[in-house]
Amino acid sequence: MQLALNPIAFNLGPIPLHWYGIIIASGVLLATILATREGQRRGINPDNIYDMILWALPAALICARAYYVIFEWGYYSKHLDEIVRIWDGGIAIYGSLIGAMIMVIWYCRSHFISVWLMLDVAAPTVILGQAIGRWGNFMNQEAFGQVTNLAFLQSLHLPNWIINQMHVNGLYRQPTFLYESVWSMLGFLVLMTLRHNPKLFKQGEIFLSYVMWYSFGRFFVEGMRTDSLMIGSLRVSQGLSILLFTGALAIFIYRRLHDQNPWYLDGRNVNDNKEKTI
Repeated sequence: MQLALNPIAFNLGPIPLHWYGIIIASGVLLATILATREGQRRGINPDNIYDMILWALPAALICARAYYVIFEWGYYSKHLDEIVRIWDGGIAIYGSLIGAMIMVIWYCRSHFISVWLMLDVAAPTVILGQAIGRWGNFMNQEAFGQVTNLAFLQSLHLPNWIINQMHVNGLYRQPTFLYESVWSMLGFLVLMTLRHNPKLFKQGEIFLSYVMWYSFGRFFVEGMRTDSLMIGSLRVSQGLSILLFTGALAIFIYRRLHDQNPWYLDGRNVNDNKEKTI
């Protein structure tokens, strides 16, 4: 049995740089580049996207950690010094999405940009960032699933370096990080393939499709994990996934039936500086 991969990439003097942070930062950078390019096509100034991200990233990080700490307060109440140790893992994707969305809504409404359009531009790149970010969990040997065996992992035709990393505390584990990463990558490819089809998506519908896609897959992956945040016997992320999926579907249907929304490809009406549509 080979040793697990080192979660520390390298040291800058006395400061260790963790693969976890490097991988997440890489996902954010790629998402920013892609969102900026698409935003320009839809009439959104790149400076607006850069400024919005500067607000959204801290909010996402703070809310992601706060979300995790709140549901693990039994532990952190006795280890207050560990609350800020995000480099060891322990951030929740749903928390980051909540924080980022709040800032996106605030920024867009204060700068007269359609919130729905901005969310549509960002959605495929966000799910790409999520697909990449799960590999940070892989490096930390976290977000794994139930006990399995070597034969099962080999049946998935996984390379040995993934199989070895799934040997945690003497037991092989389901690579649930991989399942979610693959599901998110598929969602990215689907949204990127379909979003430029004329007369397919109205503004807001790419984002709502992203919410439904991710929450649907997350529900099933979460059911296989052993480190879920819990409220009693309820897995928090499964409950939230149900709410998000049904809520996004209901909003999608309602807006199609009752609202006269512009098509996604119409982009932003740059001559209308009073646009505050959500």
